[in-house]
Amino acid sequence: MTKGKIGVQMMMLKDKVAELGAYETMKKLHELGYGAVEVSQIPMTTENVAELKRASEDFNIEIAAISAGLDPMLPGAPGETLTNDFDKIVSDCKTLNCNFIRIGMLPLNVMGDKEKIMEFITRAEAMAVRLAEQGIELYYHTHHIEFQKYDGEYLLDLIKHNTSTLGFELDVHWIQRAGVNPVEFIKEYEGRVALLHLKDYRIGQLDINEDDLKDMGKFFAKFTNLIEFAEVGEGNLDIPAIIAAGLESGAQYFLIEQDDTYGRDPFDCLKTSAANLRELGYADWF
Repeated sequence: MTKGKIGVQMMMLKDKVAELGAYETMKKLHELGYGAVEVSQIPMTTENVAELKRASEDFNIEIAAISAGLDPMLPGAPGETLTNDFDKIVSDCKTLNCNFIRIGMLPLNVMGDKEKIMEFITRAEAMAVRLAEQGIELYYHTHHIEFQKYDGEYLLDLIKHNTSTLGFELDVHWIQRAGVNPVEFIKEYEGRVALLHLKDYRIGQLDINEDDLKDMGKFFAKFTNLIEFAEVGEGNLDIPAIIAAGLESGAQYFLIEQDDTYGRDPFDCLKTSAANLRELGYADWF
């Protein structure tokens, strides 16, 4: 069987990087058996980039992708963007021997406005073409909001049908949360999806007390918000079928992400996910 590479979305470890440093964080991932990471929500300072590079070389960990917005999340918000910091971001990417840059989400002030979304799509595709000239692929990461419909068409399909160079990092938890079958949807993006987020989907424990039962508003607020981000293999998604669909559709990197660990140490969560994936038969994908 052709293999993919299982890795970690380092957004989960941003507090660890702040506490331990990028090098020691990567060393811990190496000890857990991981051989690839995607860098997100970690400041790309000169020091962090140098430490990521050193760790990548010392521990044989691939930097699968780095992250950058096309524009600020809100006008005037801090942070590097491809529009304003193109040369620096490309330089970081090449320093880290990385072939993918991914946009984490739509700018917040664009959401819900089709005209602004279409303008964003046009500019994202132009940026993808510009990066391709540097040997770098630009990818767009999905949440559930891309499954809003505009004139009967999913926003995500709208992006796909109006681009040819831009790629898609599909996130299976958010696809499920949108009410769409992740396995079948991944197949529709064959050839456009080299990065896939492995993120499980769990129904959490209903924790209610007598006061909640006296106030139906409180009760139903808890009742309707039970969905949790789970360690891979600890939720309800069909992980083997998702991985098979991803591989069939061209996914190279299968990146574990858990937006909230609910008080657990993220390294412990990653240990659980790794153990479950190894048990499912993916030990040689690490």
